[in-house]
Amino acid sequence: MTDYNYDNFSAGNYTLDDFQGPTAGRKALDFPMQTTDGDQRQLLDFDGDFLVLEMASITCPLYQSRRGKMKTLTGKYPDTSFTIMYVREAHPGKIRPKHIDAKGKLSNARALQFEDGEGRTILIDDLDGHAHVAYGSFPNAVFIINKNHCVVYYSDWNNPTATGRALANLKAGKPASGMGLFLPAIPAIGLVTLKNAGKGAGIDFARSFPSLVWENLIKRNLRLLTGRKSSITPDAKC
Repeated sequence: MTDYNYDNFSAGNYTLDDFQGPTAGRKALDFPMQTTDGDQRQLLDFDGDFLVLEMASITCPLYQSRRGKMKTLTGKYPDTSFTIMYVREAHPGKIRPKHIDAKGKLSNARALQFEDGEGRTILIDDLDGHAHVAYGSFPNAVFIINKNHCVVYYSDWNNPTATGRALANLKAGKPASGMGLFLPAIPAIGLVTLKNAGKGAGIDFARSFPSLVWENLIKRNLRLLTGRKSSITPDAKC
């Protein structure tokens, strides 16, 4: 990975076969974050029995494709906290370019909340992405964190069905199941997201598309299918 807030997307911006975020059984790191109101709060200051933390940006087709199913989960589990960490723009374009200052990043996060209608709490990482880097730097990773601030489930790419299954297991007192298979973005949503990002976003994505298919849909899913399942208990201490 080179410049954190890259000008143009490339698969080379990510080390897709080496996720460096906190895995199940590891301590979740706390960071000061900005709210869309401009206030400050801690990332791990949550009221629910668990925190479901998803990485996101307004230009991420994968995140945008997951929103409907994640909204269903928030309604199903009202006693669980659901939070978005707003990170760098996954696919910057002319309309939504890379973040050059905190004001621009706040503006995009507010657009996600008030224009796109994201109903979950949005917390904004700093301009250099210190929290995002600590959580692995992937654009749409997801973590479930317990009240002991222990990661009890993670997936480098969010699969809402698997995330929901993991949360159901944890709330039933059982370990979460393994990571969910990588699923591509819904084509119609992906096209709209890239169009709304502006000129350049779609072309950059198209250039990297073959590499993304190989790294995520094939290599990553094969590793997952042959890997070990998590056995971290819901009340684990790290």
